[in-house]
Amino acid sequence: MGRDVFYITTPIYYPNDVPHIGHAYDAVAADVIARHHRLRGEEVFHLTGTDEHGLNIQRKATAAGVEPQTWVDDMEPKWREVWQRLDIAYDDYIRTTELRHKESVVKLLDQVRRNGRDDIYLDTYEGLYCVSCELYYAEGDLLEGGLCPIHERP
Repeated sequence: MGRDVFYITTPIYYPNDVPHIGHAYDAVAADVIARHHRLRGEEVFHLTGTDEHGLNIQRKATAAGVEPQTWVDDMEPKWREVWQRLDIAYDDYIRTTELRHKESVVKLLDQVRRNGRDDIYLDTYEGLYCVSCELYYAEGDLLEGGLCPIHERP
């Protein structure tokens, strides 16, 4: 695939639960755009998949009494089933727990390091984290009592 390929990707979804209408919206929108470009005779690469890491997944797995990998292995096929039922025509589906993904990340990081760039570095970040938003907030951004401005809870 070269420069003349139209690349489109969905978010990589967190399989901490089954897909909902918001996930379907993103997937259908990307599929419509990909199909439009294909109908115009363009080469298209449509990517989707699941991001199988994070605190939300760990919490769901713990609550279910299973390991996080077991949780995502059980949950992930439900995502593919929904995309199949919606007739989503992606070209590739990636799971961040797949070996090919891990190898690609290592290769990318090695290339960045070899280039002598300091784009990626180890450091410490302090902040207040909202698990649901998956964001850090400064104290000044929180509601009274230290609550998340979106979810109104700690």
